[in-house]
Amino acid sequence: MSILTEPSPVLLVHPDDSVVIAMTPISAGTSVIIDAETIVARQDIPQGHKLARLSVAKDAPVLRYGFPFGVATMGIEPGDHVHSHNVHTALGTGDAYRFTPPEADTPVHASERSFLGYVRDDGSVGTRNEIWIIPTVGCVGRTAERLAAKAGLSLPAGIEGIHAFPHPLGCSQLSDDLEGTTGILAALAQHPNAGGVLLLGLGCESNQMALMLEQIPAERRARIRTLGAQASADEMVEGLTAIAELATIAGQDKRQSVPLSALRLGVKCGGSDGLSGLTANPLIGRMADAVGDAGGGILLTEIPEIFGAERILMDRCADEATFDAMVDLVRGFKDYFVAHGEPVSENPSPGNIRGGITTLEEKSLGAVQKAGHVPVTDVLPYAGRARRAGLTVLEGPGNDAVSTTALAAAGATLTLFSTGRGTPLGSPIPTVKIASNSALAAAKPGWIDFDAGAVLAKGMDAAAQELLDTVIAIASGRLARNEVNEERSIAIWKRGVTL
Repeated sequence: MSILTEPSPVLLVHPDDSVVIAMTPISAGTSVIIDAETIVARQDIPQGHKLARLSVAKDAPVLRYGFPFGVATMGIEPGDHVHSHNVHTALGTGDAYRFTPPEADTPVHASERSFLGYVRDDGSVGTRNEIWIIPTVGCVGRTAERLAAKAGLSLPAGIEGIHAFPHPLGCSQLSDDLEGTTGILAALAQHPNAGGVLLLGLGCESNQMALMLEQIPAERRARIRTLGAQASADEMVEGLTAIAELATIAGQDKRQSVPLSALRLGVKCGGSDGLSGLTANPLIGRMADAVGDAGGGILLTEIPEIFGAERILMDRCADEATFDAMVDLVRGFKDYFVAHGEPVSENPSPGNIRGGITTLEEKSLGAVQKAGHVPVTDVLPYAGRARRAGLTVLEGPGNDAVSTTALAAAGATLTLFSTGRGTPLGSPIPTVKIASNSALAAAKPGWIDFDAGAVLAKGMDAAAQELLDTVIAIASGRLARNEVNEERSIAIWKRGVTL
């Protein structure tokens, strides 16, 4: 039998927790010391998985982060591997919520940090100055890509990129489903990272160009051009002409120093593992606090991935109206699952489970840490656009492509994306990948922008300072890995009947 003491192979997150987290693989029979007590591992414990430190009776709650993340399906003894074989979700749909007024307003503190951004006429600030081509319908998606490729062969002065965002929707949709597509595309057309936008339509689609233009304020339309392919003698020639006109306008824009409060920060996780809630997500929470404390805006979505931890956010709602909207959003999403015959706990993913996450509650308790301690000031429907400083909770599913697109459409100008398993996925904006563990960062340097394993090596404060420097550099123009790799795409939340 071996004894592991220094460096500690396990981490106790909260003094009330039933479990500790294995920071390195632990073999069966190995003794570890937790709060001066020696516990012998009764099974092999993979890195990121949980080791019981307390006895838990069958049907009793099991705690991590100081909160229950499930119930024991059998008796659990100290040293046991705690995972899906002996813990089950306790999620349901009948939760009761009660508003508790916040104790005091959170003061805004002017930050000394700033970045170089593009100030738009409507007061928004972009982190990029690009031309975006947005198709109204999937039929002209490939045409949009051809236009972007041809126009991008020689970038006009002052333009940082020309990008097309094809998608398969825009026709054969009805009611709320069509409205969601129209809304998300119209919101993207107003994005401050786009110095100019070409809306490319076919002509006969359900998502008519006029529907999108109705949702775009008049002051933004000087930087928008429209083109209907069916009505055009040569859509390539006319499209390239429109892009050149937009580039002439946007090419005059210059980066200027703006305060940190001008940043709109999206926060996201995908391919999480057992360390995500210990390293990458709390580190993103530090960035949320830095931007939020300065008076900036944070955007959080993935509503199914806050189930079981929603009270943490509800307790931070700035007023009762925001609280009520948050309750309606959570309940509405649970009803959405039930209406489709699915349990509300249909998560975590197979990759999450292999990484050590046992239940949706556990995943959610780690996920909400990305929001830091920023007060919840607004709740928005899908395709809504951010209106207030503080934390905005946005309706949207957990799907990585759909949720990152929704964050961008809502106005995020840079998204921090934590991952324990790795993903190359990117959205229309800089999508900064933060590895929860150093092994992933070393294995996938082409995907990863920042190694949150530094939290374990250097401490949270030092890692947070390094990440803030990285965020500011990328906001000021340094390319994120998704941009270097040309991983930039959109996905739209498909709901309802397809004709």
